[in-house]
Amino acid sequence: MKSSLFLIVGIYIYVTVFLLLLAIGSQADEILYRFKSPSFSGINTSSHYLTVDSQEASRKQAVKDEIKAYQDELARDAQNTTLARFIRNLESRVYAQLSRQMVEQLFGETPQKSGKLELEGNIIEYTVENDEFITLTITDELGGQTSITVPIGSFTF
Repeated sequence: MKSSLFLIVGIYIYVTVFLLLLAIGSQADEILYRFKSPSFSGINTSSHYLTVDSQEASRKQAVKDEIKAYQDELARDAQNTTLARFIRNLESRVYAQLSRQMVEQLFGETPQKSGKLELEGNIIEYTVENDEFITLTITDELGGQTSITVPIGSFTF
């Protein structure tokens, strides 16, 4: 009797599993293959193309920025060489000496009434008018002129 009870329970379990699988199988959908790439499937194609274009544009910009940064670094390195610093220092001292000589000619023991200095294509002319004003006229390489008039009496401290 125990064996027939096990047999009935076993059949009952098999029938239940079979009916359950049959019920699940009847609601299943067919298997379809779909491409994942929007280029093939056509789904969200425009946003895919925009994303690809954006990535290409940002990469090109990054390359341009990298090249510019490298060029700037080379320019800084060229300006910071020992020779470049020496030349800048020498130019500064030469300009200081020239300006000191000009001041000496204007206000020294024997002041001059006029003078002219040519410096790298620029012409600096000065004239003393009535012992009251100094007029500096600076003419650049292109012919543009700048005039500065300074009263002599205002150079006191």
